[in-house]
Parts: sequence; structure tokens; C-alpha cells
Amino acid sequence: MTRIRLVVAYDGGGFCGWQLQPEDRTVQGELEEALARMVGEPVRLHASGRTDSGVHATAQVVHFDVPDARADLPWTRALNSLTADDVAVLRHDMVSADFHARFGAISKTYEYILWHERRFLLPQRRRFVWDCGPLDFNALGMAAEVLQGRHDFSAFQNVGTPVKDTVRTLEPLEMLPGITPHETVLRFTADGFLKQMVRNLVGCLVEAGRGKLSPQNVRSVLYEGDRKTAPATAPAQGLSLVRVLYPGFDSGEAAGVGNDHHMGPGEAHRSGPVRH
Repeated sequence: MTRIRLVVAYDGGGFCGWQLQPEDRTVQGELEEALARMVGEPVRLHASGRTDSGVHATAQVVHFDVPDARADLPWTRALNSLTADDVAVLRHDMVSADFHARFGAISKTYEYILWHERRFLLPQRRRFVWDCGPLDFNALGMAAEVLQGRHDFSAFQNVGTPVKDTVRTLEPLEMLPGITPHETVLRFTADGFLKQMVRNLVGCLVEAGRGKLSPQNVRSVLYEGDRKTAPATAPAQGLSLVRVLYPGFDSGEAAGVGNDHHMGPGEAHRSGPVRH
């Protein structure tokens, strides 16, 4: 058997998440159906992580195994011809049998886009932003400093996916300009994320930007570790998985991430598996 790695982008608005579901359209289901047509038998995909309904990706990483006789198929071109327009395979390559899209990852990066213009929301951006209104980004940034580092993020985990522990290391938040003057991008990088952790972090930080939470309040939520004390989860449509980093491989490169979208100093030299 030969192991193939794909870097995949998708608009999550038309999917009920990544994970295969019998009655619903999912990204995994869409790709596995196309792969089965190519290979002539069922093929199981393994992703770097599950994205929820409505969440997007520009650099999701997946792997699958196929018989050696099928290894040289033009995977990128063929899959793009067999899938709908809201999924795109950006790249494929052959990897060693010990590569694993989930367990081999060093870190992940998500971006969340906030729309802070009160007067209007561009219809073209509605599927990709949270129309949260004006924010004090200095206050938001001060609250974010409380969250960076290695902590137990129990208060920012929604129920649904069992994990061995809830301790994660969160890099300093990056705040970047969006593609319009009315947007700000919050970029989160960590050695792993809990279920809906980024959306819960965003919900908390937006409340800080609205003046409803102080850094001390955020610290209390973090240390108490009780999801019930944390603000509501941010909407799904503002969130995208934009990078998964492995030893010697960066999915963000396949997605066209340039110098303005970079890891912090020394990021590529961290070791240890990403945790989910």
C-alpha cells in the first residue's frame, strides 16, 4: 500500500462539518466518494482534525492508503474534477507509511475574521465573518495576553470529543488586517485545540473588546475551568483552518501563505505532537 497526503481547502458553509455522517453532506464524505470512484473500492480519509459545520479550511491535511498500482494517479487534478466547487485539492504527494495527518502534526493555526463596521455588512463577506460590531482592540489584545502560554483550557472546551487532558500551549495572538478595511483577523496557533476552543476564545475576546470583560475576568474564567462561566461560542462562519505544521512540511505553503502569514520566531523548531 502507498500513503498519499492531500492539502485541501473548502467553504464550510455547504457542509455539516468534516466528519462523515450518514444523512448529511460532509467534506470527508464528498472526498471519499470521489476517491472510491477513482480507486474502485472504498477509501478511508484521515484528517489533521475535524472542523465543525460551517467552518472553513484553506490548508486542511488528510492522508489515505491505496494499492501500489494506483499510487501514480493524478490525484489533485482528478479529485478536483470529481468534487463540487466548494472543495479544492491544492496539492498531493506520497509520504512514508508512518506519516499520520492527525498524530504527526506539530501545531495548527486557525484564523477568525471579525467584521466591525456597524453600518453594513458586505453580502459577499457574510459567509466568512462574524458581524460583531465595533471593538476596542487594545482591550481585546490585553485580554488575549492572559490566555497565551500553557494552560488548562477546560473553560474553552465544548462537550462532544473525549480527550486525555485539556492542557494546551497557545502562542501569542496575532491581529492582522482583513481583505477589507472593516475586518480584523485573529490568528491562533497552538500545539493542539479542544472542541470549539477557538470559537470559545473568540467569544471571550470579543466580550473583552466590547468592554464587558476585563483581563482579570478572563483570568478568572481560565483558572476556574468551568465552561458555564465563559462567554458564548462565536459563530462558525468566521473560522478557518489555515495551517498545519509537520516536521519538514507546512500545509500553509500549499495554500499560498506568504511572508505576511508567518509563524513566530522558532515556531518550526518546536517538537512534540499536536493534541486534539
